[in-house]
Amino acid sequence: MTTPRRLLLVNGPNLNLLGVREPEVYGTATLADVERIATDAARARGFEVRAVQSNHEGALLDAIHAAREDCAGIVINPAGLTHTSVVLRDALSGVALPVAEVHVSDISKREPFRQHSYVADVALVHVMGEGVQGYATAVERLIDVIAGQADG
Repeated sequence: MTTPRRLLLVNGPNLNLLGVREPEVYGTATLADVERIATDAARARGFEVRAVQSNHEGALLDAIHAAREDCAGIVINPAGLTHTSVVLRDALSGVALPVAEVHVSDISKREPFRQHSYVADVALVHVMGEGVQGYATAVERLIDVIAGQADG
């Protein structure tokens, strides 16, 4: 069986407000811009992207579970669930796909409660603080992992 040439792009709660919510922290780019950036980066490497954003944890879990059927990896910005969701971490671990964790801001330099990521130990790629362009970096590095050109 050949590896699918598709990535699941997951954006968690409140990322639908990119460009509006706290632009001094997250910038003025929108979720549509993020999806275009990730899609363009993937397309340049021969991959496609299926994007999902939800403010509901269960919808994100369902999308992650479904990815094991037709995706080669997952790029995720769990947003606030980064710091709170063991079940999201377990879903990512359970599907056994390579994961890239991306954050628009650098969570290591944010408030103390934002500095812990439940996703960090299951992600092979970590990109923080590059703004929305970090999505392109995450896609490119994850594809390198999938292609066997990097360890993560």
